[in-house]
Amino acid sequence: MGKKRLLFVTYHDENVEAGLSYAVDLAKTMNEDISVLMLFRRKAMERFEDYMTAVAFAEEGEFNTARELIGEDLKRKNESCEEKSDLLMERCRKSGVAADVNTAATDVVSAIRNILRQNTKIDMVLLSPSITHDSNITELNRLVKTASRPIVTMAKNAKAHVA
Repeated sequence: MGKKRLLFVTYHDENVEAGLSYAVDLAKTMNEDISVLMLFRRKAMERFEDYMTAVAFAEEGEFNTARELIGEDLKRKNESCEEKSDLLMERCRKSGVAADVNTAATDVVSAIRNILRQNTKIDMVLLSPSITHDSNITELNRLVKTASRPIVTMAKNAKAHVA
């Protein structure tokens, strides 16, 4: 039987430090590995505007320009994702915790449910501060009630003081 895993859920554009150090410490304490689930979020209006621009170019017969616009968007997301994945895995490796990184472009609840179905070694889910802050409370409550694993939420310290 393989080692148990802690699932750390974060956004792809979130600060790497937001919650990762806690997740790594928790995994080390529990003698577990980490699976990171990076969720893509992009403002719907941004995406809509980009695609409408591409459509406008396509309507004018500028198919190559339209393809380039869409291609650059996908390339930016993939490069960002690969860099972030490498950074997360390196950070975990340096801390002595094995890690793997998965990505999803769905909502938080669906993404977590899918990965829990795929990976039975995950025994706890840890939500980063941004996931906890940005998500719909009703969805998170439903996830907590229906998930077969414990769900741990983290919050940003609103009154952090430097002494």
